[in-house]
Amino acid sequence: MVNKILELLNEIYPVDIIEVKAVTNEMFRCTTKQGDCFARITNYKNYDEQLEEVNYTNFLYKEGLGVSPTISSLNGKVVEKITLNNNERLTVLYQSAPGVHLPRNQWNANILKELGRQIGRLHRFSKKFEEMHPIKYINDWHDNEEYAFLKYIPKEETTIREIAEEVLLTIKEMPKNHSNYGLLHGDLWLENILVDHDSKLTMVDFQDCEKHFYVFDLAVPIYSAMEYSYVGGGSIIEYGRAITKAIIEGYQEENEISPEMLDRLPLFIKLKEVFEYSLMHMYWNKEKLTEEQIRIMNHFRLRIEQNHSLLKEQTVFTIKGSLLH
Repeated sequence: MVNKILELLNEIYPVDIIEVKAVTNEMFRCTTKQGDCFARITNYKNYDEQLEEVNYTNFLYKEGLGVSPTISSLNGKVVEKITLNNNERLTVLYQSAPGVHLPRNQWNANILKELGRQIGRLHRFSKKFEEMHPIKYINDWHDNEEYAFLKYIPKEETTIREIAEEVLLTIKEMPKNHSNYGLLHGDLWLENILVDHDSKLTMVDFQDCEKHFYVFDLAVPIYSAMEYSYVGGGSIIEYGRAITKAIIEGYQEENEISPEMLDRLPLFIKLKEVFEYSLMHMYWNKEKLTEEQIRIMNHFRLRIEQNHSLLKEQTVFTIKGSLLH
């Protein structure tokens, strides 16, 4: 498989690829004479959606945001079609991004504040991009299959289904306008952020970009940090307050967020939590769950059923108060 990919990529792109290694099922590290690059080979989105996504990220790069630019093919295309195992797939070749994945315990307030600034800039540039190139193919969030919670969460889990339905309905009915809703990253896990020695950040993996409320791009890294980067020592409530405050303060240096949308932050974190739980049912093989998968699923089930929130409304209220003074 990788030998075939190596051969095809060398035919299509103006680089001399020496070796191809799979990073995931869809991402491949390519070693070239000019340095590393990464090939994304997937049918996760159709051609028009991928082209719109790549035009968006290349625009962000030209505006000076930390994202990976693409390498055009010999035909001058940023999205190319290839045939693997008799299946047509789409490929995009990215320049390697600077920086590394930070260890969990190094996500301090300074780095998270810089992340907030980057997200603020991202949303400013997104608005500019949409003004110049109205979106035709990238979906609104609720039209994506991953948000079909009631299709995947088992019928017997009535409490979680009620919570999922209420969260979806509440957010769908929120008023949308140019300042609070538009094109965004959609999956800003801390794992999708690279940090270099100058604390400059690069956002990667825009494959889940969608039209959504901008506050969702703040909810995801806060959720990610609360879920995976708390390493113990001190109160997790205080930790949540500190990271949330840092990200929001950084964001407000580059962009505005209304007090009303800040109030909704816990709701969007709940949306992300239900989203993750639904994905487990969507993608995991129910007949062959590992002990770790069972443990994770039970942990989520218990937390959602008991309506335990990772970020309390009182915490957001306290942060709002400190930001206004």
